[in-house]
Amino acid sequence: MAQNSLEDVFGALRRHPDVEAPNLQAWDATDRLLLEAAADHVHADTSVAVIGDRYGALTLGALATLGINTVRVHQDLITGERALRNNAAALGLDTTHPDAGTRPGFEQLPLGEDLLAGAGIVLLQLPKTLAELDHIAGAVARHAAPGAVLLAGGRVKHMSLGMNTVLERHFATVQPQLARQKSRVITAADAREAPGPEPVPAVAHLAELNLDVAAHGAVFAGAKLDIGTRFLLTFLTGMPAARHAVDLGCGTGILAAMYARQNPGSLVTATDQSAAAVASAQATATANGLADRVSVLQDDAMSTLPDGSADLILLNPPFHLGAAVHAGAGIKMFEAAGRVLAAGGQLWTVFNRHLNYLPALERLVGPTTVKGQNPKFTVAVSTKRRAG
Repeated sequence: MAQNSLEDVFGALRRHPDVEAPNLQAWDATDRLLLEAAADHVHADTSVAVIGDRYGALTLGALATLGINTVRVHQDLITGERALRNNAAALGLDTTHPDAGTRPGFEQLPLGEDLLAGAGIVLLQLPKTLAELDHIAGAVARHAAPGAVLLAGGRVKHMSLGMNTVLERHFATVQPQLARQKSRVITAADAREAPGPEPVPAVAHLAELNLDVAAHGAVFAGAKLDIGTRFLLTFLTGMPAARHAVDLGCGTGILAAMYARQNPGSLVTATDQSAAAVASAQATATANGLADRVSVLQDDAMSTLPDGSADLILLNPPFHLGAAVHAGAGIKMFEAAGRVLAAGGQLWTVFNRHLNYLPALERLVGPTTVKGQNPKFTVAVSTKRRAG
C-alpha cells in the first residue's frame, strides 16, 4: 500500500455494490480533511480506528498516507463493508485480517470494545442523527485508549451545533476546526468518565399498533412510526397470507412484526443493509413475542436470498443515497424483488407520490395496481409475472 498516494486511492475507489451513477462518487472532501487532520496525531505505533467509512476512503487512505500498518473499521452498512473489500483488492490489499508487522491491512468489526480498545485516534464520518452520534461518542469514550482523540468530520450543510453538544457529553475538550471545501472537522479529546454499561436500544410502545418498537441509534426514524409505513399498514388486512414474506429495508422491523402478527402461519424475513437496523428488528420481534417467526438478515437488497423464494415482499424504499436525493436505491430494490419473488408473488410498495415509480415496477416486477393514495404517498401492488 505504501506505493499508493491519497490521489491513487481516491482515484481507484468505486461505490459498488452500492448504486453507482455519474453524479455519485465514493469519497468526499470530508474524507480528505479527516486524513489531513489525522496526520498531526498519528505515529507509526498509533492504533487507528475508523467509524462510518462509506466506501473505504478513510481506511485505505489511512493505510496509504499515515505510516501505519493496521486499521480497525466499523461500517454500519453492508454495502460499505463490501465496497471497502472490493476497493482494497483493486489497490492490491486483498486481506481483511492483516499479519501484524508484515503487510498493511484492516479488520472490519462491530462498534464496541474490539474495535476501539487501545485506539489512540478515531476517525469518524459524522452520522445523520444525534442519537447515533451519542452512541458512537459514548463507545469511543468508554473503550478507546486514555488520551485518545476523536476526529469527527462532515459536510458543513449537514452539521449542527447539536453535534457539539452531544460530543461534550462524552469529552471535556470539543473544538470545531475551520471549514475547508465545505467540510469541517471537530476535534474531541479528554474523555469524561464512562457513563456506566453499554447502552441498550431505545424501546417505545406504539399505542396505535399495540407494538413495542426497539431502535438502535443508527436506525431510520428511531423508535417512531414512519408515516409511509403507517399508510402501508392500513392495507395490511388486504395482503395475502404468504408461506415466506420479506420486509425489505426493514428498519426497526415494524412491517415484519405487524405482518407476522396478522399472519401466524407465515415465516417472515426482516432484512436491511444496516447492522443497526437488523439488530433493532430482532429486538422488536423479541419484544413482541415474534422471534420464532421473524428472522433477520443483514444483506444488500436480498442478494443472498434464492430466486423465487418469497411469496410476498413489503417495501418502503428510501429515496436518498446518503445525503443525495436519488431514485437508484428504490430501483435496485425493485430489481431484487423481481428476482426473489415466486411467480404470482406480490410486492407491496409505499412511496412518495411525486416519484414516478409505476413504470419501473411494471417493467421490473410485473403488472402493477395502485391500491391507494393520500396527499403524500402512493401504495402499489405488483404481481410477479408467471413464466410463459
